[in-house]
Amino acid sequence: MNVELAVISEKGTKVHYPVVEEGIEWSTERRSSPGKLTFNVVNDNGVELLEGNTVELRVDGTPVFFGFIFSKKRSREGTVTITAYDQLRYLKNKDIYVYENKTASQLVKMIADDFSLKVGELEDTGYLIASRVEDNTSLIDMIENALDLTLTNTKEMFVLYDDFGYLALKSIGNMYVGEPGAYLLIDEETGENFEYNSSIDTNTYNKIKLIYDDEDTGKRDVYTAKDAEKILEWGILQYFDKVSKGENGQAKADALLQLYNKKTRNLKITNALGDVRVRAGSMVVVSLDLGDVRVNNFMLVEKCSHKFKLNEHLMDLTLRGGDFVG
Repeated sequence: MNVELAVISEKGTKVHYPVVEEGIEWSTERRSSPGKLTFNVVNDNGVELLEGNTVELRVDGTPVFFGFIFSKKRSREGTVTITAYDQLRYLKNKDIYVYENKTASQLVKMIADDFSLKVGELEDTGYLIASRVEDNTSLIDMIENALDLTLTNTKEMFVLYDDFGYLALKSIGNMYVGEPGAYLLIDEETGENFEYNSSIDTNTYNKIKLIYDDEDTGKRDVYTAKDAEKILEWGILQYFDKVSKGENGQAKADALLQLYNKKTRNLKITNALGDVRVRAGSMVVVSLDLGDVRVNNFMLVEKCSHKFKLNEHLMDLTLRGGDFVG
C-alpha cells in the first residue's frame, strides 16, 4: 500500500511531502459535517504548514482527500498535529436565503456560486420546494433541510459530499460500492468486531402532529398520523413540527410516521478491512448474525473513519438500513 500525502503552499506553486507518523485518519459523516483529515508531521523543517494550505491524500494512486489546513498543534517534542477539512467546511458559514421553486440540487449550485465553491456532479433531485426562508442558518443546514424535504416528498435520499475538491450530490441508489456480483461485503471475516443496540428512546415516534398557521385566514390547520397498536405497546411517542407554506401537511405526516414508527437499531463495525471507495453515504453489503436479528442486505454508511498505518488500512463504519439508524 502506497500512501502519499502532499501539502501545497503559496497558491499552488510549492508542493511538500512531509515526514508523517503512522496513523493518518480520514473521516466522513453523511450529514452536516465536512470530511476531515488528521495526521502528525514528525519534523516540519523546510515544510510550510500554514492555515489555508492545500492537503492532498492519495492511496495507491487513487485520489482520496482534497482539503485545507484549518488547525495545527505542536508538541514539546516537535511533532505537529494537522487537521484539514474538505470544501464542505465552508458550508458552516451562516447567511439568509429566501428562495422559491428550487430543487435541492439547484440550491446547492446557487450557494456554491455565491461562496466560490467548486462544483462537480450534482444529480437532479427533482422535487421543487415551493418556498423557503432560511434566516441565520448555516449553509449546510439549509441544504440538509432541502434534502429532508426531498426525502419526505419523494422517498429518495441524496448525499452531499466533497469529491476530491468538487461538491457532489448523488442519490444513494448510485453510491453502491462495487458492482453486481462484486459488491463490497462486510461480514465476520472482513470486520473484526461490531457493536449493536436497539432502542425506542431516540428517533422513534408512533404519533405525528403537524400544524400550519395560515397568516391570510388566521386559522390553524392540524395534520396527524398515528399507529394505535404501537401506542398501546410503547405509549405515545409524539413528533411535533410546523408545516411550511406549500407543503402537503397530511402527506408529510403520513411519510414521517412511516419513517419513524419503528425501533432504532444501531450498528457499528470496527476494524474492517479498509477500502478507499467507502465513505459516508456509500452503500455496502452487510452479512452478520446479531443475535436477535440476522442482517444480510445493503446498508447505508452514516459515518466512516479510515486509519492508514504502515501496510495496514482499517476502517470503522456506523451503518443504517431497514430498522437500523446510524
